[in-house]
Amino acid sequence: MTNNIVAIVGRPNVGKSTLFNRLTSARTAIEEKVPGVTRDRLYGISEWSGRNLVIIDTGGITFGPADQLAVQVRKQVNLAVEEAKVIIFLLDGREGLTALDEEIADMLRRSGKIVLPVINKIDFHEMDSAKYNFYGLGFGEPIPVSASHGRGTGELLDKIIHLLPEDEAATVEDDEDIVKVAVIGRPNVGKSSLINAILGEERVVVNQLPGTTRDAVDTNFIYGNQPYLLIDTAGMRRKSKVKESVEYYSVLRSLKAVQRADLALLLIDGESGITEQDQRLAGYVDQAGRGLVIIVNKWDLVKGQEHAREEYLNNIRRLFSFVPYAQICFVSALTGWRLERIFPAIIKTWQEQHKRVSTSLLNELLEDAIAINPPSSVKGKRVKIFYATQPEVKPPTFVFFANEPELIHFSYQRYLENRIREAFDFSGTPIIVKFKKRQRRGE
Repeated sequence: MTNNIVAIVGRPNVGKSTLFNRLTSARTAIEEKVPGVTRDRLYGISEWSGRNLVIIDTGGITFGPADQLAVQVRKQVNLAVEEAKVIIFLLDGREGLTALDEEIADMLRRSGKIVLPVINKIDFHEMDSAKYNFYGLGFGEPIPVSASHGRGTGELLDKIIHLLPEDEAATVEDDEDIVKVAVIGRPNVGKSSLINAILGEERVVVNQLPGTTRDAVDTNFIYGNQPYLLIDTAGMRRKSKVKESVEYYSVLRSLKAVQRADLALLLIDGESGITEQDQRLAGYVDQAGRGLVIIVNKWDLVKGQEHAREEYLNNIRRLFSFVPYAQICFVSALTGWRLERIFPAIIKTWQEQHKRVSTSLLNELLEDAIAINPPSSVKGKRVKIFYATQPEVKPPTFVFFANEPELIHFSYQRYLENRIREAFDFSGTPIIVKFKKRQRRGE
């Protein structure tokens, strides 16, 4: 699979986090804080020209007196650079080229990666004279942006997409008949045990030591005449507990594993309960537009199982309210209890991801929805929605054409999404609702 990771690198205070937030503005970035080890590390998704990019914001690099913080930052930056395909080398146009910039440039040259020099914090009419100083870095023509205002970021993304190779020739992953499932979760929740139980043999190493699985492990098999690809990812632990560089690698590879998959099984420890990290992982799956089945593992260890199940289920719905479509299974990977319920949930989710609604049925629903709850007028402008189509699946995407699409409130978008789910289900999969301006003939 094509490497789609882009790392933002530079010295402190050049606007890396601002650019990161700008590039991932269409999504909610996942933020992991590492107190006492490095500065905040961010990673999120940028969608551009039909491609999804994983954007990483790294810590500000310094080469001064050796202190633990600076050493850790450089270590994490080096790992991000090694994993990435394209490096955004962010520079400060107001301060100009510094000795520290040149030291960082030397480091990036040795990486052998594609490096884009990007100049931030500069008025575009000053660009021609200002960028001359940055040519000496040897990375080609600098790209001007204003991270805070968004100017030039589209051109930057165009350049990145152009540099990234097209997806490689079809492999087993690209076969539409294969259901590709990523098994994710915090360390020691039983991911490898679950796969072993499903396969009925020791195809994956199982060990009680958290973090045993360091790289994604792929397993092909057939169940009920349906081919599957199971991707057993490394345990994704909170960054404050990531102390080995190899575990940081595992986090990045786990993110890519989710993107390779059609859907994810998110394992939760039924005995220890739901954590913030579980919620973050679910959020990442939702961002990536993948299906989601929440697996509550080790449920056989919970006292008063049936009495506790309803309360636990309500707690899941409350804490995972941002993914209300997720299917939920209570199992024990160790004993095999209720494992047979997982595959119906997987197949249901996969089928719903591929479901198409006819234009006629969709527009009947739209008429009824508008009759019951028409969109509100904004500043005297009446909002009209004319018709809708479903142009895509995986995830199912619905486009509503309107006279003033920018005036449609988020709450009305959610209203239409809920009506679609009430009528056509789509269990287990996110759906995307978009609004576009209706083009008249001749326009």
